[in-house]
Amino acid sequence: MRLCYPLLVCLAAAASSAFIISSQHVWTKVILTHHWPATFCSMEHCHANFSYWTLHGFWPNSGTFCNSSWHFNSSQIQDLLPDMKKSWPDLFKPSSPEFWKYEWRKHGTCAAEAISLNSQHKYFSKALELYHKLDLDSILKKFNISPSEKYYNFSYIEGAIENFYNVKPKIQCANSAKNDGVQVLGQIELCFNPDFTLIDCVEQISTKSVSDTDLNEPMGVDKASGLSVCDYDVPVYYPPLQ
Repeated sequence: MRLCYPLLVCLAAAASSAFIISSQHVWTKVILTHHWPATFCSMEHCHANFSYWTLHGFWPNSGTFCNSSWHFNSSQIQDLLPDMKKSWPDLFKPSSPEFWKYEWRKHGTCAAEAISLNSQHKYFSKALELYHKLDLDSILKKFNISPSEKYYNFSYIEGAIENFYNVKPKIQCANSAKNDGVQVLGQIELCFNPDFTLIDCVEQISTKSVSDTDLNEPMGVDKASGLSVCDYDVPVYYPPLQ
């Protein structure tokens, strides 16, 4: 027995180590989601005081609400708050931290199962870093895609993003309340692998899977109600701030 004991310890340690390694990247993709405030607020009856694309979320493609005991603590991201308020605002209550609390609880605790995002500061700072690095707002303007009363061809919008970043985005639109023959640009997702290299957003998350689970949540900002993958054959309206 004495001879076997060290062997058993080694085997147990090896198994434990293997478990830790295998759980470092339980998700295979993380989605940086931008939404257009004017479109969101036209659907949700809020005030769109932001004339640029803001962060909606930073979502791993596996799991939600992964650790209910890991509570949001804004004191851990004090240095990020000025940028959070500008780049990742709550479109209902811009001065409130509730949106970030909800995003951490639902998505951040799952993203944190990877070592690279295993703290609140790592999670939020990485999202902000990628948001600024991508600079989606400027890239659209570079291709003369700006909020206006004119309509765009969807393939031109998608092609501009795809040509610049060299990956395929997922772009969602809303139905127009004024014109049945037009769709309204609402949300753009860009995807990364666990090393934060851009990859194609090939998987489709249905509107039902996103919105239906959020209907009773305090932060309606996290739902994609009324949004679906844009139709290639329908003109796109990119609404200016009213």
